Amino acid sequence: MSDSVGWCLIESDPGVFTELIRELGVTGAQVEELWTLDSSLFDAIKPVHGLIFLFRWIGEDQPDGPIVRDSRIEKLFFAKQVINNACATQAILSVLFNCRHPDIDIGTTLSEFKEFSQKFDANMKGLALSNSQKIRSVHNSFGRSNSIFEFDDTAKPKSKDDEAYHFVAIVPIEGRLYELDGLKEGPIDLGLIKPNTDWVEAAKPFIEKRINKYKEGEVHFNLMAVVSDRKLILEQRLLSLKTEELDEATKNIEESNIRMKIADEEDKMKRYKIENARRKHNYLPLIVEILKLLAKDGKLVPLYERAKAKTLEKEKQKVGKV
Repeated sequence: MSDSVGWCLIESDPGVFTELIRELGVTGAQVEELWTLDSSLFDAIKPVHGLIFLFRWIGEDQPDGPIVRDSRIEKLFFAKQVINNACATQAILSVLFNCRHPDIDIGTTLSEFKEFSQKFDANMKGLALSNSQKIRSVHNSFGRSNSIFEFDDTAKPKSKDDEAYHFVAIVPIEGRLYELDGLKEGPIDLGLIKPNTDWVEAAKPFIEKRINKYKEGEVHFNLMAVVSDRKLILEQRLLSLKTEELDEATKNIEESNIRMKIADEEDKMKRYKIENARRKHNYLPLIVEILKLLAKDGKLVPLYERAKAKTLEKEKQKVGKV
């Protein structure tokens, strides 16, 4: 994917974003998808460093807290969204740039960018991000390959029925909860995190509030978490198990369970690599050759006509149901 096309649209998937941040040089972190707000799920992937919430944008709404304008802004990394198609990458980077956990090393590329842009205002940070060739190149490498056909839809008028989706980050910083939304003027202060309370519990009401804006049965949202590398956490647990005073049988059972989880993580990462390779592969030459063979055998036009007839029939059925 050429950098000349700007920022391409990439799939919102934990495998995509885990490999994306690792290709940017981040170590000690991965991205997990969450299907529920149940506490047991969060407990299983601790520590959680930030949440990424995708939702169908239904217009500008009032923030859930005041916009930070005081000296705290100097300690927070916040960038305005000035580029299309990259709000998910920007939200994940916002979590990483604000993470101070020892498990995570953001690497040379992101460290240099953070240091370079630290004194910029939010708009300039957004512009700097949009012009980062390295970050853009890694982001675009996860786009669907379309090297034969390039589609320019910039001149196409947007329909009122077109759906727009947006990502925001929710992060804990120095005992307070913040929402980082690149469409807002600054970080949104969601309030104090109660002492001895998991910050995720403080974030749940704000996520539930967003979800409840949609009609029952609608699924227009997605939740992901930036967490510590699960394999490393499990390997550390395996080492600590050797020094614990447990009877041999209990220790063997625990060790077996941990090794099974490590194997599951390794299998998951292998699956991510395969899925991402398929996403990046350019299937268009194969498709063109198949179309040529079908045309040569006189099958292409009949197949087209049957597909067209089926589509028209489906459209009639939709109209009949309305």
